[in-house]
Amino acid sequence: MLISKDMNAAMNEQIGNELAASNQYVSIAVYFDGEGLPGLAKHFYKQAAEERTHAMRFVKYLIDADGAVEIPAIPAPTSRFSSAEEAVKLSYDSEMRVTMQINALMDLAIKEGDHLSKNALEWFVGEQREEVSSMDTLLRMVRRAGEPGLFFVENYILQGGLSGPEGGEGEGEKE
Repeated sequence: MLISKDMNAAMNEQIGNELAASNQYVSIAVYFDGEGLPGLAKHFYKQAAEERTHAMRFVKYLIDADGAVEIPAIPAPTSRFSSAEEAVKLSYDSEMRVTMQINALMDLAIKEGDHLSKNALEWFVGEQREEVSSMDTLLRMVRRAGEPGLFFVENYILQGGLSGPEGGEGEGEKE
């Protein structure tokens, strides 16, 4: 085994965290679909797929490091929202939480002198910077637009806003 039992357990926990984030994004996407906001729905369905990809990246790392993969139970996502702002705020809070989780994994890798895990986690550190920045931008836009102005947010997203290097999202998935 190329990683410690503690790192293995922490990464298994992170697999669950990433899958929970994926489910939460599906729930947010469903909310926007139901509200007739297909651009926001598409954005969050894409985010859900990205979070699942992150979980699978941890799975692959554990397999390559001769670790044991044990996928934990996933809590049910929040499924009811009173506004677009509430839904987007939840996604922003989720990205902040995942950032703290990735930082804790990095701290563990540094503490243990686990250079292999540290190297693998560096990708996630950069990805979280992009994710937090993107969700912060979206949250500020939704707040500024208000419920009556969501058409403008929709239009921005449908025209490619928040995707690609200018929007701070998408670069990390090229690898």
